[in-house]
Amino acid sequence: MRAVVLERQGQPLAPVTLPDPEPADGQLLLTVGACGVCRTDLHLRDAEIAATRLPVVLGHQIVARTEDGRRVGVPWLGWTDGCCAYCTSGRENLCERARFTGRDIDGGFAELTVADERFCLPLPDQLSDQQAAPLLCGGLIGFRALRLAGDAARVGLYGFGSAAHMICQVGVFEGRRMFAFTRPGDQRGRQFARELGAVWAGASGDTPPEPLDAAIIFASAGELVPAALRVLAPGGIVVCAGIYMSDIPSFQYELLWHERTIRSVANLTRRDGEEFLALAVRIPVVTTVTSYPLERAEQALADLRAGAFEGTAVVIP
Repeated sequence: MRAVVLERQGQPLAPVTLPDPEPADGQLLLTVGACGVCRTDLHLRDAEIAATRLPVVLGHQIVARTEDGRRVGVPWLGWTDGCCAYCTSGRENLCERARFTGRDIDGGFAELTVADERFCLPLPDQLSDQQAAPLLCGGLIGFRALRLAGDAARVGLYGFGSAAHMICQVGVFEGRRMFAFTRPGDQRGRQFARELGAVWAGASGDTPPEPLDAAIIFASAGELVPAALRVLAPGGIVVCAGIYMSDIPSFQYELLWHERTIRSVANLTRRDGEEFLALAVRIPVVTTVTSYPLERAEQALADLRAGAFEGTAVVIP
């Protein structure tokens, strides 16, 4: 099969030909139709998070078909032990033995892949392959982050990329007031946010016209945490939604006082997937995608790093 692999961290992805994968017990052999490109793929490629095996096929927003024709989505969480204290208490996202698609298990930057059948999510017929792919990580992590923000009526989104452009639509659907924060000078991104229903859009260091009840940080810049705290109302929450973030600078306790909270989001659960995919069809969430052929996966990562597109990049084998 054709695939693109990460052979060494910090080096470009390499197009290769690999033997067709063979499913083990409990796994499905899948023909990949599309695979979304996530910032986690970029963190792995750039050595900002550790690779557990090399070479590895990146990609964990996989839309694929089984040998018997079923269409499924394969997300980041690819395997858990099912028996630890986290798994048995509904917190499988925290399983200490978990394996992740595109890091511990070969992912979807390939023509074929295999996946644990338990972690393959049935996909609604209403969504095309390219529309569905971004929902499987950016959408899911954004959804979990929004749920952890509770019933916040005024929500700020820092980093208006793949996850934020979907979760902005969810928040608007739920009657929340959404505020978008983009890179300084990114007028195109701010206009994009307003088109998706944001009531205000500004630069990441700007002060919105009213205090926020919650701020969700999708960007990997630690300095945004105190910036978000500064614009929170008392009792507000900052949710850090990335797998990686640069160091958070020290800040005065006054920013945290008045029962403000900081918390992180780790991975996802299958229940998150089921709930979000059903909601995405109801809204419906419209994903904005830029497509790349498989051999240009490295270019897709470079464009993601540069902020060269709106929404999500999707690799097509």
